This record gives sequence, C-alpha cells and structure tokens, in this order.
Amino acid sequence: MNEKKVSKVIYPGSFDPITNGHLNLVERALHIFDEVIVAVANNPDKNPLFTAEERKEMISIAVDHNPRVIVDSFEGLLVDYAKRTGVHTVLRGMRAMSDFEYEYEMTFMNRKLDRDIETIFMITGLRWFFVHSQVIKSAVKAGASVDGLVPDIVSNRLSEKINGR
Repeated sequence: MNEKKVSKVIYPGSFDPITNGHLNLVERALHIFDEVIVAVANNPDKNPLFTAEERKEMISIAVDHNPRVIVDSFEGLLVDYAKRTGVHTVLRGMRAMSDFEYEYEMTFMNRKLDRDIETIFMITGLRWFFVHSQVIKSAVKAGASVDGLVPDIVSNRLSEKINGR
C-alpha cells in the first residue's frame, strides 16, 4: 500500500508584521500544496519591531491555527532550513517589478547553494499590491488605521507596540 506523499512549501519572510497580502498568498498556496510552512526569518540585524515568537503567535492566530499551515522560525540561511525540514520548494510573493530583481538574485543564490531548491513565484493579489510591512508600520506610526490591511491581531498589537494602547 502506497502512502500519499504530502506536498509542502516553505513561505519564508520576516513577516514583521504579517499582512493580509501575505495571508492571501498562504490561502492560495493551500490550493496547490497540502501544507504551507510559514517560516519567520529571525534576523536580528534587521531590527524587527516584533520578536520572532510574537510574529509566530500573530501568524498562528491569523491563520486560525489551520493544521495545514505550520508556523516556524529559523536563523541563518534558508537553504539550511530547507535541508533540516526536508522541504525543497520555496514560495515567494511578488508585488511589482521592483520585487523581481531582488527575488531573482535570491533564487539564483539559493540554487547555487543547494541545487535541489526550487522557487515558485506567486503574484500578490491586486487588492494587496501596495501593502507591505514597512508601509503598515509607517502608517500606524503616523496615526493611521490599518484595519482591513492586516489581521485584527496585528492591528491591535501594532497599536499597543507603537502607540502604547
């Protein structure tokens, strides 16, 4: 009796914080893969607003603890994380041509480091084209509401962290 192999993809990023655009990619990836590993990159050099544990918690809540979405974190190289997990397919989202150059370079560097790594690019849904974590943080710092652009848990945590409420 053959067991069906579970198809998995790693969706890496800083997710500081996760946005509805990120979640849209996760939802769409679940139409292609059995499981999506949302892998929070823990890079202290980036000076994130939220700790890796805070980001993982917000993501878990945002995906409603979906058993098909595994929330994890890693330090170091993505290719090393992929080897440890045994998952060699990576999902990357692209909003605009400006994302392409960076993603193109990263894809070829990952392939240079590990020939088994495959990268799948998914275009961000039109509704989320302008939404990214830095813009979200800047908007909240300026006093704007980001409701509808990020999950409720993120909106609340951003307000607490940035505005102290």
